[in-house]
Amino acid sequence: MTSKHPTWLTVGPGVQRQILAYGPELMLVKVAFEAGGIGARHHHVHSQITYVESGVFRCTVGEEERVLRAGDTFYAAPDVWHGVECLEAGVLLDSFSPMREDFV
Repeated sequence: MTSKHPTWLTVGPGVQRQILAYGPELMLVKVAFEAGGIGARHHHVHSQITYVESGVFRCTVGEEERVLRAGDTFYAAPDVWHGVECLEAGVLLDSFSPMREDFV
C-alpha cells in the first residue's frame, strides 16, 4: 500500500510533517523546520535514515553530535536515542523501517 498525505501536520513549535509514501516495511516522511525548531530526543523500534534536503541541523545520535547540512545523512538504529535542533530553516527526509504506524 502506498499513500500520499498532501497536508502538513504541525508536530511541534516550528516543525511540520508530511507523509509522502509508505508500505508495511518502509515509510518516507518530509519534515520542515523553522530555525530553532526541535526534533526532541527520542527512540523507537524502527531503523531510521535521514537525509538533509536543506538547512543546517545539530544532530545527536546516541553519544555522537554533529552539525549536518544539505546532502548529509544520519542513521539511527532501533532503540538508539536521537534528535535534532534546526540551526537554519530546512527540510529533512526521514525513512523508517518498518513503517511508523503511529504516524498514520
